[in-house]
Amino acid sequence: MSRFKRILLKLSGESLMGNQQYGIDPKRLGDYARQIKEIHEMGVQIGIVIGGGNIFRGVSGAQKGFDRVKGDQMGMLATVINSLALSSALAAEGVKNKVLTAIRMEPIGEFYTKWHAIEAMEQGNVCIFSAGTGSPYFTTDTGSSLRGLEIEADVMLKGTRVDGVYTADPEKDPEAVKFTDITYDEVLARGLKVMDLTAICMCNDNNLPIYVFNMDVVGNLKKVIEGEEIGTLVHH
Repeated sequence: MSRFKRILLKLSGESLMGNQQYGIDPKRLGDYARQIKEIHEMGVQIGIVIGGGNIFRGVSGAQKGFDRVKGDQMGMLATVINSLALSSALAAEGVKNKVLTAIRMEPIGEFYTKWHAIEAMEQGNVCIFSAGTGSPYFTTDTGSSLRGLEIEADVMLKGTRVDGVYTADPEKDPEAVKFTDITYDEVLARGLKVMDLTAICMCNDNNLPIYVFNMDVVGNLKKVIEGEEIGTLVHH
């Protein structure tokens, strides 16, 4: 049984690379689609935000000479590519879904509004929110916080390559300590890497909890939905 009625799932673009150096790994994409199908069949309403770092990242583009605004717009388009890929993978698994875009680009995706998204989820669609916030200088972390609040999600689930929040990078520091439960204030005080600062502050100010877990392990998403403590809860 699910402990959540409606979730916002945040996936990084880099996670779609799998073991590749660039682009989308079909196996990883398929694994994600099947995990999402599994919780969709439990009756969970699902909104998803995917980053675009596997294709293009605006900040790194600006460092290489791109205009920052144009670089961020290129990053937004990268999130649309990833969203279309996930949409196709979900459809192949028989899961109804819609791609909603923060920038008008019909017929690639439908233009996002809160009410359109909620109606679509209540009708049984998985909604994939692409193009970030539609504005430059904001990350997809911020975009996912915004969408999570707008669709009135019970929780934001951040699927990463590690199984929670640590005092240091667990791959580099064998003495890093994992948290099972931590407040926003402690995250900010310790400077822990969970999401960008704007996103953390948005969630904190509006009481949206975040659960950080390893999405790359098949089955973990369902375990989180069912209440197993396999990641880290970040809360007010």
